[in-house]
Amino acid sequence: MGAFPLREFTTTGPVSNPAAHGGSGGAMLPPEPTSLEETGLTMGFLSELVLKHIYFAGMLSAQQLADGLKLPFLNVVDTVLNFLKEEEYVDITGAQGGFYERSFQYVVTSKGRTKAHEILDRSQYAGPAPVPLQAYIEAVRQQSVGSMVIDQATIRAAFEGLVISEKLMDQIGPAANSARSLFLYGPPGNGKTTIAEGIARILQGHVLVPYAIEIDGQVIKVFDPLNHEVAEAPQSAPLTTDELYSFQPAGQAPTKRNDGRWLLCRRPVVVVGGELILEQVELIFDPDAKVYEAPYQMKANGGLFLIDDFGRQQCRPQDLLNRWIVPLEKKVDYLALQTGKKLEIPFDVLIVFSTNLDPKQLVDDAFLRRIRHKIEVPNPSPNEYREIFRVVCKGKNIPYSDDGLRYLLQEHYIKVNRDLRCCHPRDLCDQILDEAKYRSIPPQMTKELLDRACGAYFVKM
Repeated sequence: MGAFPLREFTTTGPVSNPAAHGGSGGAMLPPEPTSLEETGLTMGFLSELVLKHIYFAGMLSAQQLADGLKLPFLNVVDTVLNFLKEEEYVDITGAQGGFYERSFQYVVTSKGRTKAHEILDRSQYAGPAPVPLQAYIEAVRQQSVGSMVIDQATIRAAFEGLVISEKLMDQIGPAANSARSLFLYGPPGNGKTTIAEGIARILQGHVLVPYAIEIDGQVIKVFDPLNHEVAEAPQSAPLTTDELYSFQPAGQAPTKRNDGRWLLCRRPVVVVGGELILEQVELIFDPDAKVYEAPYQMKANGGLFLIDDFGRQQCRPQDLLNRWIVPLEKKVDYLALQTGKKLEIPFDVLIVFSTNLDPKQLVDDAFLRRIRHKIEVPNPSPNEYREIFRVVCKGKNIPYSDDGLRYLLQEHYIKVNRDLRCCHPRDLCDQILDEAKYRSIPPQMTKELLDRACGAYFVKM
């Protein structure tokens, strides 16, 4: 297969800062393959995939097959169907909506069923046709998250409405621009996750994500609707009736269309927490379906990968850290198939470790050296706490009171030697709303409601 053919897709709508939205402001869409060779897949692989589609459905029209495979009918699907008919694996039982090749209904023959059972013993994947591994690697490199340029205005716009010190803001900007690695640490409840989400809002470009990847006949599923948000993109020009049912010479495509095996998605933001286990950062093999699932960091390529509550995973922090040392340094990850074959996959992610544990107990100097940026997210100052309380009260329609805040700080913080936390204003205001609703009184920062809110929220030590 030659170089990965691409053409530019430009996002619609105004872009105030194209550089901050992914370099060129858009991803690059590959054109639809016009021959079997251009798919990058072999006749053997595609014929087995088509046979599985028909076997599972019972009966499919040629057009339904093309739609399910995300491949063109002319010169690709029709070529595979002709091969399967010659081998007597499929047969035509009629037509749907007209006597055209695309409307022919296909079923699996008895010989084909025997072949299908043999194929299903090796793999039960029957989704859209995958793309070759090399095409995926080239796409990741061309839409790198490192191509973005994020300025001060973009950072401030992303964190608008949040109370964040200028010092912290000026640390976040260079970390986001590095597009490499960030270690957020500090006491719980001070907005480390919120900061990571703010950085994610800056990643405004688009990336191409394939449904699946093929390597040596093995399939790795990549697209994940839980972690990939499909962007609205202009559809390929629809085929006219004449084009749809015409018999054109081999190698001639009826119209320029996009390769349906790729999805245009917003830059991914993959978040994992305490549920993460070491097996999930390797290729996940389904022993029943005999199909691989891409690990989290591969799904995050071109975007952000947040490991929240780092140090509270079921695996040892040292084991997880050792797993990331090579990818962090070389921007390349190594994954292994069940056959033992090693795959070299781009590690093009801004990886964020967020923890409220003592970093010195979690990581050693060798690992910290590989983390590009280390940012401490401290407790808020009294002035910052006051400003957060004002913002939260406004958002929750609670009249703000300086007198009420002074009482709160004196009685429930200073007297009991309690640290300020950025999350406390939000949580205490929610408690005030609950208490006021129960008593059928308007929510206010009165001594009584503040005492009840603190009594319900804080644990007495």
